[in-house]
Amino acid sequence: MFFLAILLVAAMFATLFVLIKGLVNMAGTTSQDLEGHGDGPSPRALKSQKLMQQRILLQAVAIAVAAIILFVMSAKG
Repeated sequence: MFFLAILLVAAMFATLFVLIKGLVNMAGTTSQDLEGHGDGPSPRALKSQKLMQQRILLQAVAIAVAAIILFVMSAKG
């Protein structure tokens, strides 16, 4: 049970870290990034998309671990 609690906290902090990285990336967006160059998305947009996917994955892990903790606790009680 202690291992699951540590895993949950780690997943939550990893999610927060990726969220902050995404916000910093978004804050650095320039008008050139928004206008586009006609050759697909900008590198900043691709990085933003990758960070969002990582955040969603980490959120899913955190939710799954929380669900497992709740399941284990309900089985004991």
